[in-house]
Amino acid sequence: MKVSKFRGCGYFEKVKRSVVEEEEEEEMGPPSGENNVVVSSNIKLERLLSMKGGKGETSYANNSQAQAKHARSMLHLLKETLDGVHLNSPEIPFVVADLGCSSGSNTIFIVNVIIQHIIKRYEASGHSDLPEFSAFFADLPSNDFNTLFQLLPPLANQDVGSMEECLASTGHRSFFAAGVPGSFYRRLFPAKSIDVFYSAFSLHWLSQVPEIVLEKSSTTYNKGKIFIHGANKSTANAYRRQFQTDLAAFLKMRSKEMKKGGSMFIALLGRTSEDPTDQGGAGLLFGTHFQDAWNDLVQEGLITSEKRDDFNIPVYAPSLQDFKEVVEANGSFSIKKLEVFQGGSPLVVNRPDDAAEVGRALANSCRSVSGVLVDAHIGDKLGDELFLRVANRATNKAEEILENLQFFHIVASLSLK
Repeated sequence: MKVSKFRGCGYFEKVKRSVVEEEEEEEMGPPSGENNVVVSSNIKLERLLSMKGGKGETSYANNSQAQAKHARSMLHLLKETLDGVHLNSPEIPFVVADLGCSSGSNTIFIVNVIIQHIIKRYEASGHSDLPEFSAFFADLPSNDFNTLFQLLPPLANQDVGSMEECLASTGHRSFFAAGVPGSFYRRLFPAKSIDVFYSAFSLHWLSQVPEIVLEKSSTTYNKGKIFIHGANKSTANAYRRQFQTDLAAFLKMRSKEMKKGGSMFIALLGRTSEDPTDQGGAGLLFGTHFQDAWNDLVQEGLITSEKRDDFNIPVYAPSLQDFKEVVEANGSFSIKKLEVFQGGSPLVVNRPDDAAEVGRALANSCRSVSGVLVDAHIGDKLGDELFLRVANRATNKAEEILENLQFFHIVASLSLK
């Protein structure tokens, strides 16, 4: 297995945020469950999941430095993928789609890198004219597209002109932009319409928690845990099957939407162990201090053990083999590159010797990717209590966290056969 290293921080790109707002204040204590949900079906997840919008302390805009560093560290791999894309006649628009775009500036940076690289290829091939470029930013309907669009030039600059002026000016963007709300596990675009697909830090999020994991009479029931790290093999294998089902659907949809000669660049959370109960960095994030904080709420009588057991993080960090099996079974794509990329810590800490800052950083990172699901399950007030306990526990283990919390990512370059 090939493992690449980079000097930066790898992290989940996908920060999750609820579109369901609680209309009534919740009292502290064991919740009745009347206003809370157990998220299992794909429909419920689609309605809940999106990155946290706005520009607040826990928003994606203020919690994406690690993702930005990681994306930049992989640019050489992305450009290798782009070098294999077929260039059509300049009369035909060139179309790029970011699947799981989020609402921060990272997606805009990446799309611009893609288009500028393609422009250089057209110029190097002797074309006197360039095609028009379109960029589609796709995410679930609850994504904060408004914040994203405000970050797009020319709105990000003071000099706001017409679309034609924007595209003609070297100081503005060189592409038409549009948002596409919907799940990438289903069709999003017309047939044979996309030249380049890009998806980073998204595909480890499952379309749903496997229903059998929530069945109390099943041996797969994930009792006492909120993640599969350290769970029994049958639970982890249920997650593995769900991941492979989801990835198969993803590839099937993209094979219909991609132009002949098109390519796709994918990066997602992965693991080096063949054991699915060892989720690597994701296990350290969700299976230690986060898990223990849930247990604290139970022991303090703030929630019931059943309430804890009904909560499961819908994330699966696959092995290289997990991923490869699905691509080969699909048969529509050639694997140009497939490797495990060694990342750094997801935490951005200015003072690593400040244990309290490390604790807050871990709690904020954990909340940025799971907070919406927590709030939907137990309410935002108990959510505050939960992540306060995460921060306190992490503060006491700050040195260990800085040393051991590392992520690996699967990076794949695929071309349509």
